[in-house]
Amino acid sequence: MLSADRDIVFVAERRKDVRIIVNIAGQFTMTNRRSPGGARPVFSCRAVHVSNQTIALVSPVEVKIGDQISAEIEHLGKFDGTVARILNGGFVMSITASDEERDKLDDKIDWLERYKNLDTADQRAHPRFTPATRRTKMVFADGTTLYCLIRDVSVSGAAVSSDTVPPIGTVLAIGTIVSRVVRHFKGGFGVKFIKHQTDARLGALVHRD
Repeated sequence: MLSADRDIVFVAERRKDVRIIVNIAGQFTMTNRRSPGGARPVFSCRAVHVSNQTIALVSPVEVKIGDQISAEIEHLGKFDGTVARILNGGFVMSITASDEERDKLDDKIDWLERYKNLDTADQRAHPRFTPATRRTKMVFADGTTLYCLIRDVSVSGAAVSSDTVPPIGTVLAIGTIVSRVVRHFKGGFGVKFIKHQTDARLGALVHRD
């Protein structure tokens, strides 16, 4: 087998078209639809089915096959693509992406499949509160340090706002607490602490000068 042929087989084996059922909030715009002021209106939607090739979106907005869509889906990020199929109450959007972008999406899909239920249950199990000191630092694995604002916190995780939104799965420290980014939302992101904290230690651990 030629080297090029082996490369093609490798890529095909690596990029399996894994599909999962989800129920994730999002929003989208259409390149051919603008408001009277010239801005593109933003429509709410929910992703119900996703692979590295397509996303099925539930939305009452009427679209046509071939419409160009730009969608932003919680946990998964932003996608550009084309309406490929009309559904009852929604549509299927084909994803325009490079091989590298599809590989990254595969990683997100894999993470989401393993943690989508666990993270939701964990967040509801522990009460959240707003800490007395909300401004702190987040420290990345390469030593980069940025300031952030803690919106709320519990013994198991926190909601954070900052100018930088790290990719889902990123390991970082919020103050002195080692955490993993588990979700994105409008205006910030959520982290899950690697180890549960006690209420007594939480405030002191989060704050870092």
